[in-house]
Amino acid sequence: MSVPSKIALKSSLLQLQCHFTWRLLEKDGNADELKERLDYQLIYLVTSNKYMVYNLLAYIMHLKGDYTEAIDNLKKAEENVEDNNTDGKRKKFLVTFGNYAWIYFHMNQYEKAQMYIEKINHIYDEIKQLPNGTNKIAEVYGEQGWSLLNFGEQYYEKAKECFEKALELNPEEPEWCSGHAIAVYRLEDLNIKKCEASEYKSLELLQHAVEVNPKDAVLKALLALKLQELNRDKEGRTYIEEALQQAPNLPYLLRYVAKFYRKAGLIDEALSVLKEAVDLMPTSDFLHHQIGLCYRQKMINLRKLEKENPQLRYVHQAQVNEFVNKAIFHFEKVLEHKKTFVYAYTDLANMYSEIKAYQKADDTFKQVLQFTYLTDEEKQQVNLAYGRFQEYHRRSESEAIKYYKESFQISYPSPTRDLSEKALKRLAERKIKIYPPQVSGFELLGFVYKNNGNIKDAIACYEKALKFDPGNDEYLSELCNLKLKI
Repeated sequence: MSVPSKIALKSSLLQLQCHFTWRLLEKDGNADELKERLDYQLIYLVTSNKYMVYNLLAYIMHLKGDYTEAIDNLKKAEENVEDNNTDGKRKKFLVTFGNYAWIYFHMNQYEKAQMYIEKINHIYDEIKQLPNGTNKIAEVYGEQGWSLLNFGEQYYEKAKECFEKALELNPEEPEWCSGHAIAVYRLEDLNIKKCEASEYKSLELLQHAVEVNPKDAVLKALLALKLQELNRDKEGRTYIEEALQQAPNLPYLLRYVAKFYRKAGLIDEALSVLKEAVDLMPTSDFLHHQIGLCYRQKMINLRKLEKENPQLRYVHQAQVNEFVNKAIFHFEKVLEHKKTFVYAYTDLANMYSEIKAYQKADDTFKQVLQFTYLTDEEKQQVNLAYGRFQEYHRRSESEAIKYYKESFQISYPSPTRDLSEKALKRLAERKIKIYPPQVSGFELLGFVYKNNGNIKDAIACYEKALKFDPGNDEYLSELCNLKLKI
């Protein structure tokens, strides 16, 4: 076997379909966190296709620079395919062999890399000789879809497209039906704009996926959550009960069951289920976050009762402190295991505020605001939360306005942006209503109108501001710029 030059070999490698050519960027996923999550999947996921997990693990170990462990995982992927597949086995080796070729290339073992390229070419040659033979392989698209789903939310849209391609080639394959339904479900979950029931594509996809995967308890739980979201709790509860009967000790199921209970207001039931799950997966950031949210909700429920009857404040104080401290414990646990969990920082900071640990809260907000990878939605939520902290705990109206502005200026349409706008208008109107009016109230209202594209009302506000402060260069400049836009 002749070995091509390094440049020619690299050119051949780039033609392969595997994790190394799917643009799974290291910056988009923490290698240690991904490895831990995949290790749990190997323990708890009931599937004959664990080879896909081993393949992704091999790529993760490459990112960590551990090629020996990467090769070991690829060997396990091969064994899994051999042991669990009778039909279409050769197709399932394509990604594994591609990963082998790339890893041996990185290890400067070019002869072995070329050997695996030739194995791949041989499989494709065999496939082409079959009736309707094609280079488009459903197994490859499907494995790419699952890998993208595992790697992070930035890849959900691409994952959905991969499953659609797999289903075009094999429309009723249960594995691809499941992946497609889950990808669409997660994308809808990320889309915080509430849709009409008819717009939820995942409902029908999940129903179909459950039909073709009747033993998949996790799919039933996801369907239950979607039904709950559509105010069909009774139907959802039926699927939850079925799922629990099928897999009562599966942590991936228990976490969704707990989410269903929490959203239904059954906080104690949710906590009970989550504690079972966290005993099985003690380092799961998702489970610890959910437990923290449950204790936070228990605290909120007591505070609501206190508003109705202020005398209960003294009766409840010990319980409130207990719930807050337990929430803090679990939110801190989240960040021990996943330092990139953005919302856990704001949840933790808010709980610190409840026990008047204001410096800790402040430091936590500042820490997350320094992250460079925040999405627009995350920036909005963190800035809104920090603004509320400044207003209600630090009693600093100016700092609150600063962070509300930061949240509101991000044009991404969301309920968080609406809340930031509402907070700015409330503070502006408070300034305007006092006598004599504070000129900064008109400026603030003008800022809101300007950022909403309501130029005429913004001009009116800045003209009122100049009426009270005629020589203000900032207001004059804003007014000129706004008039130029008309």
